[in-house]
Amino acid sequence: MPTEGAPRVRFAPSPTGFLHVGNARAALVNWLFARANGGHFLLRLDDTDTERSTPEFAAAIEADLRWLGLDWDSYARQSDRIASYDAALDRLRASGRLYPCYETAEELDAKRRRQLARHQPPLYDRAALGLDAADRARLEAEGRLPHWRFRLDGRRVDWVDLVKGPSHVETTTLSDPVLVRADGRVLYTLSSVVDDIELGITHIIRGEDHLTNSGVQVELFEALGATTPALGHLSLLIAAGGEELSKRLGSSPLGLGQIRSSGIEPMALASLLARLGTADPVEVRTQMAELMAGFDLGRFGQAPARFDTAELAKLNARLLHILPLAEVADRLASLGVPPDAAFWEAVRPNLASLSEAADWWAIAHGDLPPQPADPLAQAAAALLPPEPWDATTWPLWTARITEATGAKGKALFLPLRRALTGRDHGPEMKFILPLIDPARAKARLLGEG
Repeated sequence: MPTEGAPRVRFAPSPTGFLHVGNARAALVNWLFARANGGHFLLRLDDTDTERSTPEFAAAIEADLRWLGLDWDSYARQSDRIASYDAALDRLRASGRLYPCYETAEELDAKRRRQLARHQPPLYDRAALGLDAADRARLEAEGRLPHWRFRLDGRRVDWVDLVKGPSHVETTTLSDPVLVRADGRVLYTLSSVVDDIELGITHIIRGEDHLTNSGVQVELFEALGATTPALGHLSLLIAAGGEELSKRLGSSPLGLGQIRSSGIEPMALASLLARLGTADPVEVRTQMAELMAGFDLGRFGQAPARFDTAELAKLNARLLHILPLAEVADRLASLGVPPDAAFWEAVRPNLASLSEAADWWAIAHGDLPPQPADPLAQAAAALLPPEPWDATTWPLWTARITEATGAKGKALFLPLRRALTGRDHGPEMKFILPLIDPARAKARLLGEG
């Protein structure tokens, strides 16, 4: 349970697409920070973009977070909080910090192009501040609807970043941000600040792509009479090829849905994401509590962190190789594999994904397509030891075959493995052989299936 006075953090995705590993890292870091400090973790869906937000994306976000092992202490949707945003806008209007602008998108684009042609920064020129009541009435009579901008102080905004240390943004270099579109929709810059104030957020931990936005939002916090939460900006993840991650990657191999369906264990992904960008070695962990125990936000560096699916796959295999049967029994059952301790101990050292266990269960207990008859395998069938079989059966049997035929090494082991399993590689045969019914093993050796 959260501790009174402890940090309150939030993960605030927009349900306009699927989560990718960059999103998952931000969520995990916030969750670990909260849990390691007895704090509160809020899941907030920033769903004011009604054109692109969908219930399907929202449900997928929640499912992905639960799969990763993240729970939340509270939940909010921005679409339920419109009245709070309207009240904040009224306060900003009354204080003179919010002003209406009537330029169309085409007119604003033309202004930007002229500024760039003159080698000037493409900043909004605040022309709307020169309009009087009569001007505004005339424009509205023409059918123009205003969008509303927040008037920046135009100063250096300083803070000590939880990740980057001393940081600043010069808001003189920025255009006054639009807080409300002409269609009346409140934009993220305002709604996020209002939520953070009213929901008691004490620490905002997000990607460094929000760094400039943080400078603007510090001014908004102050304009609304609130204390700015502590700010931390994580370096961005980049894919193995060097490209930045974005929502367009949500359905790619870097999307959480795709990672889940590929057979990656959630703790393998969590173990990797919790250490990427730090100086600490990535070590496989089997429980979230182990990640919490070693978590330190100060360990994250400023250089971009590379996410490599090959590294994740290796970590996933290492995790499976150490998981006890109790940790996977339910999921094995869903694959049609009974909770058989001997079977699990036999196959887990060779698994790359849990689904492969079902393949090996079928190999051990089902029927295989008949293999081409192999003279060595046929000769070996007559030399099978009597039951019961155990881990000593394979070395005793193969020694007997070598004595009878002279075969050894690969020339001995590969034909036997192929005949018994239909595979060239896999778990140690001394553990697999005792799992196969002796009559079935003999039939396979003779090429009878």
